[in-house]
Amino acid sequence: MAETRSCEFGISAKKRAAAADGFEGDDDIFVAKKSMLPTLAVAPPSWESDPAASLASLRHEFGEHGGVNMSIEASATFTVMEPETMRRMFTGELGPDRDFFIYSRHFNPTVLNLGRQMAALEGTEAAYCTASGMAAISSVKLQLCSSDGHVVASATLYGGTHALLTHFLPRICNITTTFVDITDHEAVKNAIVQGRTNVLFFESMSNPTLTVANIPELSKLAHDKGAMVVVDNTFSPMVLSPARLGADVVVHSISKFISGRADVIAGAVCGPESLLNSMMDLHQGSLMLLGPTMNAKVAFELSERIPHLGLRKKEHCLRAMEYATRMKKMGQRVVYPGLEDHPQHHLLKSMANKGYGFGGLLCVDMELEEKATRLMHHLQNSSQFGLIAVSLGYYETLMSCSGSSTSSELNSEEKALAGISPGLVRMSIGYTGTLEQKWSQFERAISRMEVGSTLFNKN
Repeated sequence: MAETRSCEFGISAKKRAAAADGFEGDDDIFVAKKSMLPTLAVAPPSWESDPAASLASLRHEFGEHGGVNMSIEASATFTVMEPETMRRMFTGELGPDRDFFIYSRHFNPTVLNLGRQMAALEGTEAAYCTASGMAAISSVKLQLCSSDGHVVASATLYGGTHALLTHFLPRICNITTTFVDITDHEAVKNAIVQGRTNVLFFESMSNPTLTVANIPELSKLAHDKGAMVVVDNTFSPMVLSPARLGADVVVHSISKFISGRADVIAGAVCGPESLLNSMMDLHQGSLMLLGPTMNAKVAFELSERIPHLGLRKKEHCLRAMEYATRMKKMGQRVVYPGLEDHPQHHLLKSMANKGYGFGGLLCVDMELEEKATRLMHHLQNSSQFGLIAVSLGYYETLMSCSGSSTSSELNSEEKALAGISPGLVRMSIGYTGTLEQKWSQFERAISRMEVGSTLFNKN
């Protein structure tokens, strides 16, 4: 017999009772499923290539009392009307797919809603949101690799990810990694050992060198040898859709572009429903047992920002393209995938979702760390072009010297292999102020820097 609640609980009571009966509603408010994770409805084929359209096709979640925004389910634990219901929940007979919740480390309605948005954004069957991007990456690795497992990874990765693969996983789990130049497909193919390699891991656009991975070709190489493909798409939401290009799993640090405000730490795993369910298994799931749980209040904040991610991303990319073009004409050593002289410009153009540009980051290679430091000093303190800070995707421009900051976990040899020069300045381009206003600030900083160099040389 289905569990019911008194009429004072309104829509929620009807939904919960119907779910217990396995009822499938005509209005798509609830759908009974066998899986623990609510599955993303398949979008019409004409929408598949545009993440914004996929997001807009999602069911809108209203608040408990009819508010246009969904309610925040801030509870850590959830009640049931009958003891028998709890037993059925712990056996897996009743779960969040039927609106039954036990404990927010397992599943939380507000966090699951954000997961549906992330799945729509990336075009995957399901998604689960975590407390950080590193939590997402490490959980996936630990689920896909057992002790003595093997990963093949790009030599150019975020420093924290590189440290995880180089030092932590070998020490704790005896999971080893072979690093390769991700643009050398023959080297990638040779490094993947059929029957031994579990995962091919790379960033869609590398941190910080902005090397663009050939996702379709790399996915084919890995799949031919039985390895799964995991792609970090933190740099390129909206611009690239790795799962649609052949990747199995997409991970994100939501703290960056998706958040857009540099005020929360969050991550996500987007992939097959079967994988996400295995990661939430009560006995063997890395997400379930390690507990990198996202706070419901954070999930609510982020779910309200995703609808305008496309608009924000377009402006990030538009300005990055304009600044990169002008910097190059000025004589700066600029790295930006939107420039035709970038080695993977045409590759990115062939893979990118139309209308979102070539990414919101660019690099200026000053060659020497001392010159990079002076440039950033003037850009922040003389002209207010941007802020000296790590991270990216903020509405203000953020800049850092990668070799001595976000890639400092790599030793000198590893940095050289990754193509990170001592003076490489990574810039995450913001969109505050007018484009011309910010460009004049950049020019003013360069002028100050040149005057300073002239005075130094005279002395």
